[in-house]
Amino acid sequence: MSRLKLARALLPATLVVGAALVAGPASAAPLDQLKSPNVDVPSSDMMFPAGPGSDEINSGCLACHSADHVLNQPSLTRANWEEIVNKMIKAYKAPIDPGDAAKIVDYLTRLKGKS
Repeated sequence: MSRLKLARALLPATLVVGAALVAGPASAAPLDQLKSPNVDVPSSDMMFPAGPGSDEINSGCLACHSADHVLNQPSLTRANWEEIVNKMIKAYKAPIDPGDAAKIVDYLTRLKGKS
């Protein structure tokens, strides 16, 4: 492709990008007018109900999730809970001791398990 043909092919894209660069900063608010929004984030001091494994789930899962969040999940099979707990440990680095994972799965299966 000759330089002239290449220039003609790139001209429309160059014009669009150039127009966006010129128009972009003009529509932004001045820095002294920018304000941080106030957002109310739901929070809860709720702990998981007492029972075998509640200490482990409270110490391992409440670092990232509220008890309400977990307790409002659908009822799942034991295999599903094992998969989720293992994903939290491996993928998201949940602060759960591998020895406590089985206790957490047992707890979740008792509380939110289905056959």
